[in-house]
Amino acid sequence: MYQLKRTQFIPTDLQTCWDYFSSPLNLKEITPPSMGFIVKSEVPQKMYEGLMISYTVKPLAGIPMNWVTEIKTVKDLEFFVDEQRVGPYKIWHHEHHFKAVDGGVEMTDIVTYVLPLGILGRLVHPFLVRPKLEQIFAYRFQKVDAIFK
Repeated sequence: MYQLKRTQFIPTDLQTCWDYFSSPLNLKEITPPSMGFIVKSEVPQKMYEGLMISYTVKPLAGIPMNWVTEIKTVKDLEFFVDEQRVGPYKIWHHEHHFKAVDGGVEMTDIVTYVLPLGILGRLVHPFLVRPKLEQIFAYRFQKVDAIFK
């Protein structure tokens, strides 16, 4: 099992931050274009527990892959959790935490994941999977920074 944790300061109020991140309509904006991210299902303006969202992504070599996530838990203005139901990972559990701090919001992402394919998955993790996740979250960090300036 692997974990990626990122914390970002966002210079806005908690409600504005929450409204942006709790809308599935904004996910494409903070996803690298190279991922070929397309939302396939109809999504509401605001997420809710049990919401299933279907996407197509191209995480490696431009090969399209179906990804379905479920919004598992939502605690308004504090956190939400999405979990993969169909996709490239054996387990994908993504926590999004929000905390009001002086001058803005501290947002923390915690992604816990397990790769498929046993030892093969473990072998490709350090030079293929982890760098790709780092790249995705670095892009997201820059986009969020630009959006909330």
